[in-house]
Amino acid sequence: MLLQVCQVWKQLAQDGLLSIDTVDEYIEVGERLLEYAHTQQITFIDEITPDLAEAFVNAPGHDRRGGIIETPAGGTQRQRRSGVSSLFAHARALGLTKAAPLVDSRPIPRSPRRPRADLQPEEVARLQFHSERGMPATRHSALLALLLAGLSSAETGAASTTDLNLTAGTVHTQGATHTLARCCFLDAWGVHVLTLRAAYLDGKQPGPHRLVASAGSSPRVVQSSVGAGFSEIARRSGLSTTARKVEPRDVTRYVARQILNETGQLSEVARRLGLSSLDVAAGLADLQWNTPRRGDAT
Repeated sequence: MLLQVCQVWKQLAQDGLLSIDTVDEYIEVGERLLEYAHTQQITFIDEITPDLAEAFVNAPGHDRRGGIIETPAGGTQRQRRSGVSSLFAHARALGLTKAAPLVDSRPIPRSPRRPRADLQPEEVARLQFHSERGMPATRHSALLALLLAGLSSAETGAASTTDLNLTAGTVHTQGATHTLARCCFLDAWGVHVLTLRAAYLDGKQPGPHRLVASAGSSPRVVQSSVGAGFSEIARRSGLSTTARKVEPRDVTRYVARQILNETGQLSEVARRLGLSSLDVAAGLADLQWNTPRRGDAT
């Protein structure tokens, strides 16, 4: 059943109706569900009851260091439930089961969204300072340099030494799910730390090398790794606290505002960040550019 549903998911990804990252997540959830059911001596899909499905959604997990997380985060629970629901929905459509174990499950509450961090130049300087600890053996300064060049988390994780043109002060990216391929400019600090990082990696063994992530990891794992690395920088700098969370997207917003202040062109913000939507570019740059038309409600 799982193999047949996987083929449906992959076809949806080819048709542009589902991202390949979501497919990977759903496949992982499906495999773990079957493993969990097997530990309960359940081998038939129709025997997965609502109680067992809920227990799986709320089951303990492991962190990146192998430690046990007794209560999974809300995001993890929602990911598991979404994967299980999709698995059974498509299995029913294929005529493989009539079960719908999560159809009556309660919504998983979301934590209140903390206010976004509008980074200021002096705060970015603090991030740069604290990212340099242990460089070039550590990846943090290279990670921050790529984000400050305008790369997204996914693009930062995929960047390799062959994407760098340090003489020209640029880095090329192939783009990601929501961004286009482009060439991004590095500032002097970015050129400095990436030169050191690339030389360090090439000195260990012949390249090419990914600059901040492990080769062979799935895009979802790479993007998560970039988020974890940036979170460590933000904590070291004292900018990320229980009251204020600083994320890679806050760096993107900072870069968008800088580009807009420098050029005065929203189209340039979109171009440099690889965005196809001016509305998205305006949102990142904190620009209210769509004024109400006459007669519209305000």
